[in-house]
Amino acid sequence: MASVYEREFEFKRKDFEFIRDLVGDRTGIVLSDHKVDMVYGRLSRRLRQLGMTRFSEYLTMLSNDEQELVEFTNALTTNLTSFFREPHHFEFLKGTAIPTLLKNRPNKKLRIWSAGCSTGEEPYTIAMTIKEATATYPNTDIKVLATDLDSNVVARAKAGVYQQEKVNGVDQKRQKKFFRKGRGDTQNGQMKVSPELQEMITFKQLNLMHDWPMQGPLDIIFCRNVVIYFNKETQRELFARYADILSDDGYLFVGHSESLHKVSDRFNLIGKTIYHKR
Repeated sequence: MASVYEREFEFKRKDFEFIRDLVGDRTGIVLSDHKVDMVYGRLSRRLRQLGMTRFSEYLTMLSNDEQELVEFTNALTTNLTSFFREPHHFEFLKGTAIPTLLKNRPNKKLRIWSAGCSTGEEPYTIAMTIKEATATYPNTDIKVLATDLDSNVVARAKAGVYQQEKVNGVDQKRQKKFFRKGRGDTQNGQMKVSPELQEMITFKQLNLMHDWPMQGPLDIIFCRNVVIYFNKETQRELFARYADILSDDGYLFVGHSESLHKVSDRFNLIGKTIYHKR
Protein backbone atom coordinates (compact mmCIF):
# COMPACT_ATOMS: atom_id res chain seq x y z
CA MET A 1 0.00 0.00 0.00
CA ALA A 2 1.48 3.32 -1.04
CA SER A 3 1.89 5.93 1.68
CA VAL A 4 -0.24 8.48 -0.16
CA TYR A 5 -2.92 7.92 -2.81
CA GLU A 6 -3.08 10.19 -5.86
CA ARG A 7 -6.80 10.68 -5.49
CA GLU A 8 -9.34 13.32 -4.64
CA PHE A 9 -8.51 13.03 -0.94
CA GLU A 10 -5.14 12.34 0.62
CA PHE A 11 -5.31 8.86 2.17
CA LYS A 12 -2.28 7.76 4.12
CA ARG A 13 -1.29 4.39 5.51
CA LYS A 14 -1.94 5.60 9.03
CA ASP A 15 -5.46 6.65 8.02
CA PHE A 16 -6.26 3.15 6.78
CA GLU A 17 -4.73 1.59 9.91
CA PHE A 18 -6.87 3.83 12.14
CA ILE A 19 -10.00 2.83 10.20
CA ARG A 20 -9.02 -0.86 10.22
CA ASP A 21 -8.50 -0.88 13.98
CA LEU A 22 -11.69 1.08 14.67
CA VAL A 23 -13.80 -1.26 12.52
CA GLY A 24 -12.20 -4.28 14.16
CA ASP A 25 -12.86 -2.99 17.67
CA ARG A 26 -16.46 -2.01 16.95
CA THR A 27 -17.66 -4.87 14.78
CA GLY A 28 -15.12 -7.70 14.70
CA ILE A 29 -14.81 -7.25 10.92
CA VAL A 30 -11.29 -7.70 9.57
CA LEU A 31 -10.20 -5.23 6.88
CA SER A 32 -7.16 -6.60 5.08
CA ASP A 33 -4.98 -4.47 2.82
CA HIS A 34 -6.84 -5.56 -0.31
CA LYS A 35 -9.90 -3.70 1.07
CA VAL A 36 -8.13 -0.34 0.82
CA ASP A 37 -9.90 0.71 -2.39
CA MET A 38 -13.29 -0.26 -0.98
CA VAL A 39 -12.65 1.70 2.23
CA TYR A 40 -11.45 4.76 0.34
CA GLY A 41 -14.38 4.69 -2.08
CA ARG A 42 -17.10 4.35 0.52
CA LEU A 43 -15.69 6.88 2.97
CA SER A 44 -14.88 9.39 0.24
CA ARG A 45 -18.61 9.66 -0.42
CA ARG A 46 -19.10 10.42 3.25
CA LEU A 47 -16.43 13.14 3.18
CA ARG A 48 -18.17 14.81 0.23
CA GLN A 49 -21.51 14.71 2.05
CA LEU A 50 -19.92 16.41 5.05
CA GLY A 51 -18.05 18.97 2.95
CA MET A 52 -14.66 17.82 4.21
CA THR A 53 -11.40 17.92 2.27
CA ARG A 54 -9.11 15.66 4.33
CA PHE A 55 -9.38 12.17 5.83
CA SER A 56 -7.52 13.38 8.90
CA GLU A 57 -10.37 15.83 9.56
CA TYR A 58 -12.92 13.03 9.26
CA LEU A 59 -10.98 10.68 11.54
CA THR A 60 -10.82 13.38 14.19
CA MET A 61 -14.59 13.71 13.93
CA LEU A 62 -14.97 9.95 14.49
CA SER A 63 -13.17 10.27 17.80
CA ASN A 64 -15.79 12.71 19.10
CA ASP A 65 -19.09 12.00 17.36
CA GLU A 66 -21.03 8.84 18.22
CA GLN A 67 -23.66 9.43 15.54
CA GLU A 68 -20.99 9.71 12.87
CA LEU A 69 -19.55 6.42 14.11
CA VAL A 70 -22.91 4.89 13.21
CA GLU A 71 -22.75 6.41 9.73
CA PHE A 72 -19.15 5.26 9.39
CA THR A 73 -20.09 1.69 10.31
CA ASN A 74 -23.05 1.73 7.93
CA ALA A 75 -20.84 2.94 5.08
CA LEU A 76 -18.40 0.05 5.49
CA THR A 77 -21.00 -2.70 5.93
CA THR A 78 -21.56 -4.84 2.85
CA ASN A 79 -25.21 -5.70 2.16
CA LEU A 80 -25.78 -8.16 -0.69
CA THR A 81 -28.85 -10.38 -0.55
CA SER A 82 -31.86 -11.67 -2.47
CA PHE A 83 -35.09 -13.54 -1.89
CA PHE A 84 -34.63 -17.33 -1.55
CA ARG A 85 -30.86 -17.02 -1.79
CA GLU A 86 -29.30 -20.49 -1.29
CA PRO A 87 -32.69 -22.18 -1.80
CA HIS A 88 -31.63 -25.51 -0.28
CA HIS A 89 -31.75 -23.82 3.13
CA PHE A 90 -35.42 -22.97 2.73
CA GLU A 91 -36.25 -26.40 1.34
CA PHE A 92 -34.73 -27.91 4.49
CA LEU A 93 -36.44 -25.33 6.69
CA LYS A 94 -39.83 -26.15 5.18
CA GLY A 95 -39.48 -29.89 4.81
CA THR A 96 -37.45 -30.86 7.86
CA ALA A 97 -36.55 -28.21 10.45
CA ILE A 98 -39.97 -26.68 11.11
CA PRO A 99 -41.97 -29.96 11.07
CA THR A 100 -39.41 -31.65 13.34
CA LEU A 101 -39.31 -28.80 15.84
CA LEU A 102 -43.11 -28.40 15.93
CA LYS A 103 -43.47 -32.12 16.57
CA ASN A 104 -41.30 -31.65 19.67
CA ARG A 105 -43.10 -28.48 20.80
CA PRO A 106 -46.55 -29.17 22.28
CA ASN A 107 -47.13 -25.40 22.49
CA LYS A 108 -46.23 -25.03 18.78
CA LYS A 109 -43.93 -22.11 19.68
CA LEU A 110 -40.78 -21.42 17.64
CA ARG A 111 -38.36 -18.51 17.68
CA ILE A 112 -36.07 -17.81 14.71
CA TRP A 113 -33.24 -15.28 14.36
CA SER A 114 -31.98 -13.79 11.10
CA ALA A 115 -28.62 -12.40 12.22
CA GLY A 116 -27.37 -10.12 9.47
CA CYS A 117 -30.74 -9.53 7.82
CA SER A 118 -29.51 -6.74 5.49
CA THR A 119 -32.43 -5.18 3.57
CA GLY A 120 -34.88 -7.86 4.65
CA GLU A 121 -34.96 -10.40 1.84
CA GLU A 122 -33.77 -13.21 4.13
CA PRO A 123 -36.27 -12.77 7.00
CA TYR A 124 -39.15 -12.26 4.59
CA THR A 125 -38.13 -15.46 2.80
CA ILE A 126 -38.07 -17.22 6.17
CA ALA A 127 -41.56 -15.87 6.90
CA MET A 128 -42.90 -17.05 3.52
CA THR A 129 -41.40 -20.48 4.15
CA ILE A 130 -42.97 -20.61 7.61
CA LYS A 131 -46.38 -19.79 6.19
CA GLU A 132 -46.08 -22.61 3.69
CA ALA A 133 -44.63 -25.09 6.17
CA THR A 134 -47.34 -24.48 8.78
CA ALA A 135 -50.39 -24.49 6.48
CA THR A 136 -51.54 -27.77 8.09
CA TYR A 137 -50.47 -26.84 11.64
CA PRO A 138 -53.17 -24.90 13.52
CA ASN A 139 -52.38 -22.42 16.27
CA THR A 140 -48.63 -22.10 15.73
CA ASP A 141 -46.71 -19.33 17.48
CA ILE A 142 -43.69 -18.57 15.30
CA LYS A 143 -41.82 -15.28 15.37
CA VAL A 144 -38.71 -14.05 13.56
CA LEU A 145 -36.16 -11.62 14.97
CA ALA A 146 -34.20 -9.86 12.20
CA THR A 147 -31.11 -7.83 13.09
CA ASP A 148 -28.27 -6.09 11.33
CA LEU A 149 -25.35 -3.87 12.22
CA ASP A 150 -26.40 -1.27 9.64
CA SER A 151 -29.27 0.84 10.97
CA ASN A 152 -30.08 2.15 7.49
CA VAL A 153 -30.73 -1.25 5.98
CA VAL A 154 -32.75 -2.29 9.03
CA ALA A 155 -35.07 0.66 8.38
CA ARG A 156 -35.40 -0.33 4.73
CA ALA A 157 -36.08 -3.94 5.70
CA LYS A 158 -38.79 -2.93 8.14
CA ALA A 159 -40.52 -0.87 5.44
CA GLY A 160 -40.72 -3.98 3.25
CA VAL A 161 -40.79 -2.11 -0.07
CA TYR A 162 -38.77 -3.43 -3.03
CA GLN A 163 -38.30 -2.60 -6.67
CA GLN A 164 -40.09 -5.02 -8.98
CA GLU A 165 -36.85 -6.47 -10.30
CA LYS A 166 -35.86 -7.54 -6.77
CA VAL A 167 -39.03 -9.60 -6.52
CA ASN A 168 -38.89 -11.08 -10.03
CA GLY A 169 -36.93 -14.08 -8.72
CA VAL A 170 -39.86 -15.08 -6.49
CA ASP A 171 -42.27 -17.42 -8.26
CA GLN A 172 -45.60 -15.98 -9.39
CA LYS A 173 -47.67 -17.90 -6.85
CA ARG A 174 -45.68 -16.44 -3.96
CA GLN A 175 -45.66 -12.98 -5.48
CA LYS A 176 -49.42 -13.03 -5.69
CA LYS A 177 -49.84 -14.29 -2.14
CA PHE A 178 -47.17 -12.37 -0.27
CA PHE A 179 -46.66 -9.07 -2.13
CA ARG A 180 -48.75 -6.06 -3.10
CA LYS A 181 -48.08 -3.98 -6.22
CA GLY A 182 -47.52 -0.27 -5.74
CA ARG A 183 -49.90 2.13 -7.45
CA GLY A 184 -49.64 5.76 -8.46
CA ASP A 185 -46.71 7.77 -9.76
CA THR A 186 -44.53 7.38 -6.66
CA GLN A 187 -45.10 3.64 -6.09
CA ASN A 188 -45.28 2.34 -9.64
CA GLY A 189 -42.72 -0.43 -10.18
CA GLN A 190 -42.52 -1.18 -6.46
CA MET A 191 -43.72 -4.18 -4.46
CA LYS A 192 -44.61 -4.19 -0.76
CA VAL A 193 -44.48 -7.24 1.48
CA SER A 194 -47.88 -8.29 2.78
CA PRO A 195 -48.86 -7.35 6.36
CA GLU A 196 -49.12 -11.02 7.38
CA LEU A 197 -45.37 -11.42 6.81
CA GLN A 198 -44.42 -8.13 8.43
CA GLU A 199 -46.39 -9.04 11.56
CA MET A 200 -44.21 -12.13 12.04
CA ILE A 201 -40.93 -10.20 12.09
CA THR A 202 -39.33 -7.82 14.58
CA PHE A 203 -36.50 -5.74 13.08
CA LYS A 204 -33.73 -4.37 15.30
CA GLN A 205 -30.28 -2.82 14.88
CA LEU A 206 -27.75 -5.04 16.65
CA ASN A 207 -23.98 -5.32 16.84
CA LEU A 208 -23.16 -9.03 17.18
CA MET A 209 -20.08 -8.16 19.21
CA HIS A 210 -22.14 -6.41 21.89
CA ASP A 211 -24.64 -7.74 24.42
CA TRP A 212 -27.75 -9.39 22.99
CA PRO A 213 -31.13 -8.29 24.38
CA MET A 214 -32.84 -11.67 23.80
CA GLN A 215 -32.45 -14.41 26.37
CA GLY A 216 -33.50 -17.41 24.29
CA PRO A 217 -33.77 -20.21 23.78
CA LEU A 218 -33.94 -19.81 20.02
CA ASP A 219 -34.84 -22.70 17.75
CA ILE A 220 -33.23 -21.62 14.47
CA ILE A 221 -30.47 -19.13 13.65
CA PHE A 222 -29.59 -17.89 10.18
CA CYS A 223 -26.13 -16.31 10.15
CA ARG A 224 -25.18 -16.37 6.50
CA ASN A 225 -22.29 -14.57 4.83
CA VAL A 226 -21.52 -12.65 8.02
CA VAL A 227 -18.58 -14.39 9.71
CA ILE A 228 -16.46 -14.33 6.54
CA TYR A 229 -15.52 -10.81 7.65
CA PHE A 230 -14.39 -11.98 11.12
CA ASN A 231 -11.10 -13.48 12.23
CA LYS A 232 -11.05 -17.02 13.67
CA GLU A 233 -11.01 -15.87 17.28
CA THR A 234 -14.09 -13.73 16.78
CA GLN A 235 -15.81 -16.55 14.88
CA ARG A 236 -15.18 -18.96 17.76
CA GLU A 237 -16.63 -16.51 20.25
CA LEU A 238 -19.70 -15.85 18.11
CA PHE A 239 -20.53 -19.50 17.42
CA ALA A 240 -20.08 -20.32 21.10
CA ARG A 241 -22.67 -17.66 21.90
CA TYR A 242 -24.97 -19.06 19.22
CA ALA A 243 -24.67 -22.52 20.76
CA ASP A 244 -25.47 -21.10 24.20
CA ILE A 245 -28.67 -19.39 23.03
CA LEU A 246 -29.92 -22.19 20.75
CA SER A 247 -32.31 -24.82 22.06
CA ASP A 248 -30.84 -28.31 22.48
CA ASP A 249 -32.40 -29.43 19.17
CA GLY A 250 -31.84 -26.13 17.37
CA TYR A 251 -30.53 -25.53 13.84
CA LEU A 252 -27.88 -23.14 12.52
CA PHE A 253 -27.63 -22.04 8.86
CA VAL A 254 -24.42 -20.42 7.57
CA GLY A 255 -23.35 -19.02 4.20
CA HIS A 256 -22.15 -20.98 1.18
CA SER A 257 -18.49 -20.06 1.76
CA GLU A 258 -18.54 -20.51 5.54
CA SER A 259 -17.74 -23.48 7.75
CA LEU A 260 -17.49 -24.33 11.44
CA HIS A 261 -14.48 -26.59 10.82
CA LYS A 262 -11.86 -25.82 13.49
CA VAL A 263 -14.15 -23.03 14.74
CA SER A 264 -16.74 -24.83 16.87
CA ASP A 265 -17.28 -28.42 18.02
CA ARG A 266 -20.77 -27.76 19.40
CA PHE A 267 -22.59 -28.43 16.13
CA ASN A 268 -22.96 -31.37 13.77
CA LEU A 269 -22.95 -30.76 10.01
CA ILE A 270 -26.15 -32.36 8.70
CA GLY A 271 -26.41 -30.81 5.23
CA LYS A 272 -24.81 -28.28 2.95
CA THR A 273 -23.97 -25.41 5.38
CA ILE A 274 -26.71 -26.66 7.76
CA TYR A 275 -25.81 -27.53 11.34
CA HIS A 276 -27.64 -29.15 14.26
CA LYS A 277 -26.67 -28.41 17.84
CA ARG A 278 -24.96 -31.29 19.61
